[in-house]
Amino acid sequence: MTNSYRAAICTALTGPDSVKIEQLPVKPLKPGEVRIAVQAAGLNFPDLLMTYGKYQFRPEPPFVPGIEIAGEILEVGAGVKDYAPGDRIMGGSKGNGFAEQIVLPMAAIRELPSSLSFAEGACWHGAAITAWHALNDKANLSEGETILILGASGGVGMAAVKLAKYKGATIIATGSSDEKRQAIDQAGADHSLDPADPDLAATVKKLTDGKGVDVVFDPVGGDLSITATRAIGWGGRYLIVGFASGDIPSFPANHALIKGYSLIGLRAGESGRRDPILAAQSNKSLKCLAQEGVMRPHISHSFPLEQAGDALRVLEKREAIGRVAIKMTI
Repeated sequence: MTNSYRAAICTALTGPDSVKIEQLPVKPLKPGEVRIAVQAAGLNFPDLLMTYGKYQFRPEPPFVPGIEIAGEILEVGAGVKDYAPGDRIMGGSKGNGFAEQIVLPMAAIRELPSSLSFAEGACWHGAAITAWHALNDKANLSEGETILILGASGGVGMAAVKLAKYKGATIIATGSSDEKRQAIDQAGADHSLDPADPDLAATVKKLTDGKGVDVVFDPVGGDLSITATRAIGWGGRYLIVGFASGDIPSFPANHALIKGYSLIGLRAGESGRRDPILAAQSNKSLKCLAQEGVMRPHISHSFPLEQAGDALRVLEKREAIGRVAIKMTI
């Protein structure tokens, strides 16, 4: 093992242009830790926000972005019994993933099933746990129900499309270009629509024979959220997943009262931290889903570590369809 490794380091809070490749020293493992040779890192919007200092977790430069990785174990620390060098794993943390190596506590890693490549594994868990928590724990989406998935060409949105399909729901989804809508269709959507269509709500109502959808999955926010409330049916469940548009909507409380629908906020990671029983149940379910290849990520762009800044720019320009990955070997 060498004494140093390469990493993509955010050197200033000025965005992707500040990301530079530097050498970092290899540090000894503490008990319970695992050293991993990173094979791939999955990009998430928080990675981009951190390079501007705009995420709720705000590390000061210099720091290494990257909250999801997959790779092979190089070394295990004292007390680690469930893993050994050579094991394929996927894992996550608050950062440090855009590097040739990462050290994680044993609790932060999980087996990478043979059904997923390293790049797919690096892009799987974050989106999968969000979609699972939303559609299973919060909305209890059932076979035969209809769901409207906004921003369906994003990583979380596409995971929701694939999970909803797996659950037997009818899926209406939005994508802002022909290319994105084609990818959404291939992921399993029954109907893909342009979110800019001024008649979007009416079209959704028509597709549901005037009833409206049972569930709305909304990682977008902004004006599109208000449009979606007009497409929800009586007693529906509106899942507030995030605000990728940058605008936080103000929902009309009287409208929710009249139509009897529920506004449901969700934070998959925080829910697991606060409810260990739920976390254990989710991990068991997700392990089975990963082994089956459910929610296999669609990766539209892959970059070498040297182009980590370019990878982040793809997110910034909203050019990604599904996920973006950094691969140590292209």
